[in-house]
Amino acid sequence: MDNRPNLILLMADQFRGDCLGIAGHPDVKTPYLDSLAADGVYFPNAYSACPTCVPARASLYTGMTHVHAGRVGYEDLAPWNYEHTLAGELARAGYYTQCVGKMHVHPLRSRLGFHDVRLHDGYLHAYRRPDTPAYEDQRRADDYYWWLKGELGAAADPTDTGMDCNGWTARPWMLEEKYHPTNWAAAECLDFLRRRDRSTPFFLMASFVRPHPPLDPPAYYFDLYNSRELAPPWRGDWNWTQRAREAQHSYHAQTAPLDPEFIHQMRAGYYASITHLDHQIGRLVSGLAEEGLMDNTVILFVSDHGEMLGDHLFFQKAKPYQGSVRVPLFLSGPERLVGRGVRGDLAELRDVMPTLLELAGAPIPDTVDGASLLHGVDRTWLHGEHALGQDSMHFIVTRRDKFVWYSQTGLELYFDLERDPRETRNAIADPDCAQRAAELRGLLIQELAGREEGYSDGERLIVGCTPKTVLDCVSK
Repeated sequence: MDNRPNLILLMADQFRGDCLGIAGHPDVKTPYLDSLAADGVYFPNAYSACPTCVPARASLYTGMTHVHAGRVGYEDLAPWNYEHTLAGELARAGYYTQCVGKMHVHPLRSRLGFHDVRLHDGYLHAYRRPDTPAYEDQRRADDYYWWLKGELGAAADPTDTGMDCNGWTARPWMLEEKYHPTNWAAAECLDFLRRRDRSTPFFLMASFVRPHPPLDPPAYYFDLYNSRELAPPWRGDWNWTQRAREAQHSYHAQTAPLDPEFIHQMRAGYYASITHLDHQIGRLVSGLAEEGLMDNTVILFVSDHGEMLGDHLFFQKAKPYQGSVRVPLFLSGPERLVGRGVRGDLAELRDVMPTLLELAGAPIPDTVDGASLLHGVDRTWLHGEHALGQDSMHFIVTRRDKFVWYSQTGLELYFDLERDPRETRNAIADPDCAQRAAELRGLLIQELAGREEGYSDGERLIVGCTPKTVLDCVSK
């Protein structure tokens, strides 16, 4: 009998790092996630170095930096050809591997080393275009959509509300709660527990699309928040200038509403989606307990990136600010396997793969850049970026501060995160911050030296270089 621990990667999409009860959030309620985190190790300084779905998941699946994975912005339809993947290495080590929910890879049905995938990617525009080959048509490839039509008829479509999959509008789910994709994913995970091979340990990636928009939680959850007063978004002394410029050039609807009612509905819908997700995770945990699996199962919870949610007048992700780049992360399980407490290590998505491989007793490939979270992570700073046309940016973040550089305009920002965790003051021009900002700028200059875009010559940052979303190391 193989007694190695079962491994569960609980993955949320667009879940802010501060939206947990254990993180001290004033409004959102996450009782089941808080309980799991209490039985493990919580990492409050966890980040997504390239904060949109595709590049973030590339780092998570491969253990590589976003640069080595070759994805430094969002681009669909670029092939995923990686020699080593998290699921592939665990399968090679004898684990039975299953993904339920979102993968967001190309081709859509690529298993990336999983033995089986029950797929729901959310609404992916690129895979619904008329020129998309039939075998890549999401409406044929996505298991949730097929299931929903089987339950309710061929005309059933969760997009009938007209709400955009990247929009800030919010309203209750229009169907019975059991048909919501969050409930579907939890049910599929429970079905996996029923039909799994009990002679081997398993790796389950439970990958939920929510709280990514559309913000359409069931009515019970929406009502929990819509009738309450909620804390307002964060604002800073630099917001209006930056927001106005990006509103003119952004390729996405990344500016938040200004109407107070819309702001309230947006935040209520987002928090409600989180609490709904939390309760469905509780449903999965109950299933694990009924199967007698909790004494030998490790759960790692993380999201691919955050959500600005009106902070600094922005919505969505791909920004260098805490709402976008900071993610929730904890390990939960038997103390003998994961320990207990809160650790301030500067963690990143690339650390997930080596952590789970170490728990499995599997070798860690040389291609992996991340570090196992089972030990102290020796990382004092982290480079992040996102290519987004005129709004392309880079940042250096440490446990105490952050430097931001917009590559197309040369705009620089510096935040003292110890004194100003909400990034309300751009201190780049403050005399007492000049030396420290210069140090972080120097780190970025060295990090970008030699990059194919030409961002740095090793001595200075070069403004106006053409950004790329996929580097030459990824074959198109």
